[in-house]
Amino acid sequence: MADTPFLRVLLFARYADLLGTDLLRLPVPEPPTVARVIELLRQRPGGAQLPAMPLVAVNARQARGSDPVQAGDEVAVLPPMAGG
Repeated sequence: MADTPFLRVLLFARYADLLGTDLLRLPVPEPPTVARVIELLRQRPGGAQLPAMPLVAVNARQARGSDPVQAGDEVAVLPPMAGG
């Protein structure tokens, strides 16, 4: 029996609070895109409050909704940042 391929999803600040965790393991979605990962997160309890397309990084590189994801990737969902 093959292992299910997973993504590691990191959530920060308010997003971690909304979803009740700062780390999730999600099966690789179909289609395997950043947008689909966000869609799945928005379906979880508390996830509906996430923006339709928050700032996302895949393997520490900024990503767009149409960018692909694959097993073993680290997807970070980042809240708006301010600073000076």
